[in-house]
Amino acid sequence: MRLAFVGKGGAGKSAISGTFARTLARQGDKVLAIDSDPLPGLAYSLGLAIEHSPPIPEDAVVERKEGEQGPRWRLSPDVDPAVAVEEWSVEAPDGVRFLQFGKIKSDPRALWRSQMAFRFVINKLPAGGWNVIGDLPGGTRQAFTGWGSWASTICIVVEPTAKSLLSGRRLANMANLDPDAPKRVVAVASKVREDDDVEMIAKGTGLEVIAAIPWDEELAEAERRQLAPIDFAPDCPAVRAVESLVERLSEEKVS
Repeated sequence: MRLAFVGKGGAGKSAISGTFARTLARQGDKVLAIDSDPLPGLAYSLGLAIEHSPPIPEDAVVERKEGEQGPRWRLSPDVDPAVAVEEWSVEAPDGVRFLQFGKIKSDPRALWRSQMAFRFVINKLPAGGWNVIGDLPGGTRQAFTGWGSWASTICIVVEPTAKSLLSGRRLANMANLDPDAPKRVVAVASKVREDDDVEMIAKGTGLEVIAAIPWDEELAEAERRQLAPIDFAPDCPAVRAVESLVERLSEEKVS
């Protein structure tokens, strides 16, 4: 399974993706959770109190040779992506491995080499070993400009608000226009309060809604405390809804 969550900032994608990864790992699956957001929050949703995740080592990144095409910085040919994941990722609860490309602490250009290497690691990671669950940058730019190209399915997390619906619709349109977009793009309704919220999100985005995560004060409190929802409130409705999503996609054998 290669599944990425994206959406407007604050829609709940980090809480959902972290809970999804932990739930999947509890089934005995090998799970790699990745955070490519320069202002990340997935670590806390997984149950990791990480203040700073170091970037990929400088000697693992090389500059392209004269005449070569593609990004200026790339993963050194001496680095095996599968080995890199084992060495550079952090172990989270339930056996989930967590890889983050580093946080913005000052000038974001300082992370550019590390970020490009991170991208190469994920894109070249052999299929069939890891289930990769990703939290993509918030907003409408990065999902279909390379950062989500590793995923087979992208879940656009959408709240029943005008701004979130607009973001969801823009992301859906970008997917339709991008020939390299994942083969499946769906919506996850987040913070659902009313009976017609799911229908509104489906109509507003033009996407299939594969899950409805209810508004849940316990999940909100977990986020306020920077705790994993699955640890803080394992029986709350929102966590149960994510568990149902895991069950559904596992049964569908999503690639």
